[in-house]
Amino acid sequence: MDGTLVDSMPTHARSWEAFTRRHGIDMSVAEVLARTTGRNGVECIRELMGADTPEARALELIAEKEAIYRDLFASQFREVRGVSDFIRAARERGIRCGIATAGDRHNIAFTLGHLKLAQAPDAIVGGDEGLPGKPDPALFLEAARRMGAQASQCIVFEDAPFGIEAARRAGMRAVSICTTHTAAELGGAHVIAQAPDFLDLANKNFLETLHA
Repeated sequence: MDGTLVDSMPTHARSWEAFTRRHGIDMSVAEVLARTTGRNGVECIRELMGADTPEARALELIAEKEAIYRDLFASQFREVRGVSDFIRAARERGIRCGIATAGDRHNIAFTLGHLKLAQAPDAIVGGDEGLPGKPDPALFLEAARRMGAQASQCIVFEDAPFGIEAARRAGMRAVSICTTHTAAELGGAHVIAQAPDFLDLANKNFLETLHA
């Protein structure tokens, strides 16, 4: 979702900067993102504040951080270029579409409320459902299960190394959306395409080539 459907990662970086400053965490934003992107909320807090952080406290803290993010991003919300049209084109070809994200239900509702997709996703799996975050494949496998698809039938669109690795562990093919990382950082034998955004994928006739 973040960095793949919506161009939100710079704002997540700003929210982490505000959060770490507020709580006296001496860590660069780059390191914070490297250690947390793709992980669920409890995992993120424990990465930054210690593995012994009680779950209730971790949930309270990640809720604080994500509220900062939503406040910042609401006025500058933007999708990754071409994603709405790409999803519409995929659906016209009978392709089911789901979201598997480490984001919680509040961020999912926030994102979908602003995106206003013509049709709701066929499955949504969030990071607050008790599943481990990426690079564990659990989120992707559960999304596939809810869509009634085998892992080998699925293609994961991802912007982060943990997500690309999770796709590999799930036995799924992947497409790298290079909004926040380079193509070299998002590579792998299972990666079938790389692009800066979905408009580029559409211009390369990705969906048509896939069906062929």
